[in-house]
Amino acid sequence: MATAADGLGSIAIDTTQLNMSVTDPAAWATAMNNLGMVPVGLTGQQLVTDSICVRGFDPNLSMMTGITPINPMLPGMGLVPQPPVTEIPVIKEIMHCKSCTLFPPNPNLPPPSTRERPPGCKTVFVGGLPENATEEIIQEVFDQCGDITAIRKSKKNFCHIRFSEEFMVDKAIYLSGYRMRLGSSTDKKDSGRLHVDFAQARDDFYEWECKQRMLAREERHRRKIEEDRMRPPSPPAIMHYSEHEATLLAEKLKDDGKFSEAITVLLTWIERGEVNRRTANQFYSMVQSANSHVRRLMNEKATHEQEMEQAKENFKNALTGILTQFEQIVAVFNASTRQKAWDHFSKAQRKNIDIWRKHSEELRNAHSEQLMGIRREEEMEMSDDDSTDNPSNKKLRVDESALAAQAYALREENDSLRWQLDAYRNEVELLKQEKGQLFRTEESLTKDQQLQFLQQTLQGMQQQLLKIQEELNNKKSELEQAKEEHTHTQAMLKILQEQLKKSTKDLAETNGHDESQANEINVLTVPSVNQDREKNSEKRSQPLKSEKEALLIGIISTFLHVHPFGANIEYLWSYMQQLDSKISANEIEMLLMKLPRMFKQEFSGVGATLEKRWKFCAFEGIKTT
Repeated sequence: MATAADGLGSIAIDTTQLNMSVTDPAAWATAMNNLGMVPVGLTGQQLVTDSICVRGFDPNLSMMTGITPINPMLPGMGLVPQPPVTEIPVIKEIMHCKSCTLFPPNPNLPPPSTRERPPGCKTVFVGGLPENATEEIIQEVFDQCGDITAIRKSKKNFCHIRFSEEFMVDKAIYLSGYRMRLGSSTDKKDSGRLHVDFAQARDDFYEWECKQRMLAREERHRRKIEEDRMRPPSPPAIMHYSEHEATLLAEKLKDDGKFSEAITVLLTWIERGEVNRRTANQFYSMVQSANSHVRRLMNEKATHEQEMEQAKENFKNALTGILTQFEQIVAVFNASTRQKAWDHFSKAQRKNIDIWRKHSEELRNAHSEQLMGIRREEEMEMSDDDSTDNPSNKKLRVDESALAAQAYALREENDSLRWQLDAYRNEVELLKQEKGQLFRTEESLTKDQQLQFLQQTLQGMQQQLLKIQEELNNKKSELEQAKEEHTHTQAMLKILQEQLKKSTKDLAETNGHDESQANEINVLTVPSVNQDREKNSEKRSQPLKSEKEALLIGIISTFLHVHPFGANIEYLWSYMQQLDSKISANEIEMLLMKLPRMFKQEFSGVGATLEKRWKFCAFEGIKTT
């Protein structure tokens, strides 16, 4: 308000512009103060404060709060002093200018009506101007209200005046209803009743919108700053794991001042999954450093507990002293209430002493109960061991505490040794893995060889099983052939016996002739049996038919002898086709089956991989025979 009052001199009009004798100094001073002008010919303090017409007045303060603009000249709005209880209407007086005179309206008439004030209004409409009024005269009259930026005059006795500030519009509205007369002329063209009203201009609205946007930006900026100030600080960013950062973190973990920050980073790394076989030793050392702070924290806790016990003792002593003083005060009150001293006090003094005594007794009882509660708690803590006063028990307690401390130290040492052992085991496993990567190729080769050997043994067992099955089938066929021979011989013997029976009748006639016939029969039976045996052997092993088959057997024997693990019939047939294109696989297989002692068939593989292979076994056949 002081700065506003300092700017009043710039809006006051020049005293040389007014040349009127002051008939009523009080009325003239009131009129001039209502316009914010210094009265002519009067010295001293103005009757109305200059804050009404101050340039620093900002009507947009009401817009920022959402209240519609008000007329600062109205009483009770805080811009003019509050009127007294008896409402006295503002009296408008005659105003003289250099080129014209302004006569006030009839005070009994209602005030002139105005339209609703547009936001950011700096332009007024002035109607009822004299026909001979010029822009210079208009500017002379309204220049008292403030700086004029533009005057747009029309030919129909009205104009629009734009001021530099909004509060100047309120001072111009004050002139509405005045009658304007040019000079001392009585011509109608030189007089007119002024009607001043708010005007709506695009420039004013644009400036108001710009100001509102600026205020909104400032408000957003202020709120953002307030939110940033009230927002809790974000936690510091955790760096990513690396060997360098791990080394720095290990150093921080050893520092008591940086331990809290470092332990947070270590916890974040472990939760992220940075621990692996390669980084396990570093993390173990950091965890060990964190564990080393346990003893420090326990010592700090013991120190704080000791301080707390000391504080409890001090509090108990202070409370005892306060209770003693309360007892003394209560004793003073009790002594004052005795008959010897009580009679000398007035009634009001007795009443006060009685109130004070009761209040002191209540406080003493409360403090006494609090002190007794503290003592009971101490007795409950001490009642765990009734014989704590004995020196032997004290020694036992000291020994137990020392043993407990030693046990805790040994437990920590054991844990640290166990962790070191785990770390060494991890290192050994890492070295084994590194060495294993170098010898992995050799191990893979040995595994492949073992797998091949197992496959070969499995194939050998399958071949042996097939060989045993073939031998069993051969034995069965030989047994059947033997049975057939036996039945054939029995039949032949029966036939021979019948022949002998028939011939015995004829031999009875001549003995000599009988002996010769018996020899002939024996001679006949023996060749017949030999012939049967030869037929059976021919059935089992048929002889070679041609020289071509012998040549094929020789080539096949040479080929299979080169392939000790055998070859399938397709492979053998593809080789033989190079020598003889007309030969077929069936012919080769039939030729091999004719010679079971020279060639044998083996099966390899399981399921879908089952394969038939022919092998050369003539040398084994020679050894068995």
